Amino acid sequence: MTDWLTGAALMLLGSVSLSALELHVSPTGDDGNSGTLKQPFASLAGGRDAIRKLKQAGPLTEPVTVIVHSGSYFLPQALAFTSADSGTSAAPVTYIAEACGKVRLSGGKVVGGWHPVTDPGVLERLDEKARGHVEVADLASQGIKDFGKMALRGFGPGYPVAEGEVFCDDEPMTLARWPNEGFRKATAKTDDQTVIVDTDRMARWTKEEAAPWVMAYWHFDWAEMYEPLIGFDPARKAILRDPNSKAVFGVTPADVRWYISNVLAELDSPGEYYLDRRNGKLYFWPPKAGSVAAFSITDGLVLTEGLAYVTFRNLILEQCRGTAISINQGNDCKVVGCTIRNTGQLGVSVSGGMRHEVRGCDILFTGCGGVSMSGGERTTLSPANHNAENNHVHHFARRARTYHPGISIAGVGNRIAHNLVHDGPHMALTAAGNEHLVEFNEVHNVVEESGDAGAFYVGRDWTQRGNILRYNYWHDILGATGYGGMTIYLDDQHSGYTIHGNLFERCMQSVFIGGGDDNVVTNNVFIDCWKSAHLDDRGMGWQKPATDDPQGELRRYLRAMPYTNELWRSRYPTLVSILEDDPGVPKRNVFSKNLSAGGKWEDIAPNIRHLQTVSDNAVFDKDADWVRIVRDAAGHLQRLEYRDAAALNKLGFQDLPLPQMGLVGDATRASWPVVHPVRQVEFPRQ
Repeated sequence: MTDWLTGAALMLLGSVSLSALELHVSPTGDDGNSGTLKQPFASLAGGRDAIRKLKQAGPLTEPVTVIVHSGSYFLPQALAFTSADSGTSAAPVTYIAEACGKVRLSGGKVVGGWHPVTDPGVLERLDEKARGHVEVADLASQGIKDFGKMALRGFGPGYPVAEGEVFCDDEPMTLARWPNEGFRKATAKTDDQTVIVDTDRMARWTKEEAAPWVMAYWHFDWAEMYEPLIGFDPARKAILRDPNSKAVFGVTPADVRWYISNVLAELDSPGEYYLDRRNGKLYFWPPKAGSVAAFSITDGLVLTEGLAYVTFRNLILEQCRGTAISINQGNDCKVVGCTIRNTGQLGVSVSGGMRHEVRGCDILFTGCGGVSMSGGERTTLSPANHNAENNHVHHFARRARTYHPGISIAGVGNRIAHNLVHDGPHMALTAAGNEHLVEFNEVHNVVEESGDAGAFYVGRDWTQRGNILRYNYWHDILGATGYGGMTIYLDDQHSGYTIHGNLFERCMQSVFIGGGDDNVVTNNVFIDCWKSAHLDDRGMGWQKPATDDPQGELRRYLRAMPYTNELWRSRYPTLVSILEDDPGVPKRNVFSKNLSAGGKWEDIAPNIRHLQTVSDNAVFDKDADWVRIVRDAAGHLQRLEYRDAAALNKLGFQDLPLPQMGLVGDATRASWPVVHPVRQVEFPRQ
C-alpha cells in the first residue's frame, strides 16, 4: 500500500470515529473483554455481539465504530449478521480496519510441514523435470480434513461452492493440468461420450488413482463444461465422458476446445498442485522459494440477512470456497475500500433490499463474477438504487468462464459507475431489467476466451427497457474465437437501450444490436474499430420461429410483465402494441450524431434501414487519425482532438467528458494509483 493510502485510511478512521462509542478488535484480544483499546475483542463477532447487547438496552443514539486492528483473522464459518445487528441513518455501524490493507479476514489455513517427495510410486508418476521441485504436505496432520467436493459445473449444471483450493502469495494456484495454458482440439467422436482428441499423452493418465477432470467448450464458444472423465482409450486417443454428464448442446468435434486437470502426472510447472484426497496429501510446486501457501476451508466470509446501515471498510477478505460477502435484503449497507480476492464464487453478492453499495474495492481472482447486485420490483418499476462505484475488478471468473461478469446489476434502478474492469474470459458488465444506469466505466481486454459474446451483454427480452449506457470507455476488445467479441451486445431482439457518449477504441464490433427495437445510439466516438454499429433482422429470418413461438422466451417474458397497464404504457409506449406491430421486425432504432474514424462505420441490414433513423453521423472509414485521444503524462484521458471541430459542431455533436471516465482517486479507493497493463488488439482490416 502506498503512504498516501495508509494516511487516507487513518484520516478516514479519524472521521468515522468521531462518536464516543468505539469498540476494538485485535488478534491478541479476547471476546470476553470489554472491547476497549486496552481490552479488545478477539473477533469481529465479539464486536457484533457487543452491539447487540447495547441495543437490548435501547436503540443506538450515536454512530458505533468497530476498529479492527492489524493482523489475520481466520473465519471457520461466515460471520453472520441479522437485522438485530443493524444501525440507523442517525447511528450507523462501521467495521473498519485500523490501517487499509493490514487486516485480513481469511477462510483459508496456511499449510506447513512441506518436505520433498520421497514416495517411489509418486516420483514415478511425476514428470521427470518436476521431481526435484514438487513438495508434499500432510493436510490431515494439520487438522485440515474437509477437502470439499469437486462438482460438475458449467453452462447448464451451474456453479456450486468450490472444493478446497490452494492460494499462494495472494494468488490462486493451478490444479495440475495439460496443456499448462490454452486448449487442445478434438478430431472426431464416436458419440457425445467418446471424443477423439489430439494428444499422445493419454497413457500417462490411465495410471491416475482419482478421476481426471476435463474442462471443455463442447460446442458453442459461450458454453463451457467442467466434468469428471470415466476413462480413456489410448489406442483411439479417446476420452470417455460420463453418460450422465451431458453437454447442453452436444459435442461438435470441429468446435471442441478442452484441457485436462486433476492429474498428478501433469504437475510439471511452478504454481501447480494436486490433492491426494484419499490420503490427505497435498503436492505442490511452489512458484518461488519462501512462498506461503494456504488451503481454502470456509464457504463464505460475511453473510447478512435484513441488515441495515452497516459498513465494512478497508478490510481484506480472501481465500474462501464461496462468495466472500453476501448481502440479502435489508438496506443501506456498504462495502467500501475493501480488497476481495481468491474466492470460489463471487466477490460480493447483493440480493434484494434497498440502497446497498459496493465502492472503492479491489476485487480479483474470483471464481465467478466480481460484484452482483439485484433489487427493485419490475412489475411496479420501483428502483432499488443499489450502486457499484469506483471498483477495480479484474482476473475474475476463474471457475465460471461464461455469463459471470465483473459487475452485474438486475431488477430496477441500479447503477454501475466509475469502475475499471479487465482481464475476463467473457462478459465484463451487464444490466438486466429496467431503468439502470451504466456510466463513466472503463473496460478493456475482456471476452478473452469466448466468441459470439459481449463485453456488455443482455439478450432476448422485449421488456427490459429504459437502461442507459453513457460516457464509458471501451477499448481493446476482440473476442477469442468464432464470431469474435462484441462490445455492447444487445442480443436476440433486446430493445429500448440508450447508448450515448461512449468512447470505443480498437473494438471488434462496437455496438451490436441483434434485431431489437427502440435503441438509441447517439454522440458516441469510434476510433479504429473493425465495425462501429450493427443492426440485423434476425427476428425476420433465422430467429422468426422463436419470435412467433407462444411459449418462447420473448413472449413468456412479455406476459410476465404488466406491459399494457398505465404505468408501463407511459414509460414504454411502443411496447404496448408490439404483438400487433410486426414483432421481430426491427423498428425505430436511432443512429445519430456519432463520430466513426477508421474501420467500418455501420452494418445495418438494407431491408430494414428505412425503419430506422440514421442521420448526422461523421464518418471517416479510411482515416483513423481524424480524431485523436489526448492523455496526460500518467496516461489518463484528457480530451479528444478533431481535424475539423467546426464540422462536428454543425452536426450537434458534443465533446465527451473523458477525464471522468474510469476510476476516481479518492480516499474510498482500496489502492491508488492503479496500474492495469493494456494489451492492444489487432483485427483484419476491411
